[in-house]
Amino acid sequence: MTDNVYGFQDAGLGHVVNRATTSQTSHVLKRGLDLFGSICGLLLLAPLFTILAIAIKLTSKGPVLFKQDRHGVGGKTFKAYKFRSMYVDQCDHSGVRQTIKNDPRITPIGRFLRRSNFDELPQLFNVLKGEMSLVGPRPHVPGMLANGVPYEQFDPRYQSRHRVKPGITGLAQVNGFRGETKTARAASMRLYYDLKYIEVRSLFLDVRIIVNTVIQEFFKGKGY
Repeated sequence: MTDNVYGFQDAGLGHVVNRATTSQTSHVLKRGLDLFGSICGLLLLAPLFTILAIAIKLTSKGPVLFKQDRHGVGGKTFKAYKFRSMYVDQCDHSGVRQTIKNDPRITPIGRFLRRSNFDELPQLFNVLKGEMSLVGPRPHVPGMLANGVPYEQFDPRYQSRHRVKPGITGLAQVNGFRGETKTARAASMRLYYDLKYIEVRSLFLDVRIIVNTVIQEFFKGKGY
């Protein structure tokens, strides 16, 4: 496995510090970025939220938001918010059954939401509440599978990713490892980048990941 995280060649992020800053100042600055980003995002995106909410209600029965248990910092669970993208009678509240390409459970508006990753935007409320960060390992559901087995059985280092708050986006995502973890490589590489983020995290890196996420996900639409 090639350790290219310090150069971030895959994401075009350039060079960053090669170790984590763990001072109290860094925690305060990160929380400041989270508050600033979530508040600005919610204010700026309020018209979009309204349009999406109306579209969801008009095209399928059920609530606008979907709430699901996810692991947070320290392994504690919290309710993560998403725009509902599946038919209400087919929603998987456990989240163990991962979404696949052309998944029949997804509504027509849901396909747009997932392709653009707009379904994740309500997690800005989770960031505002302090349950999530803008950047960090993606929050997994309890019992998340990797290569067909629980992640903690697949790799004993898995619990280490809960040392920090989960994020709306992360280093794994900007390096192309998002979505299904059905193969050993996909599961290994996602965990690899999650743990590398914890090792090298910095405010500068968070900003670069946010910028790359906007470009890669919202504009290029890779989700499903």
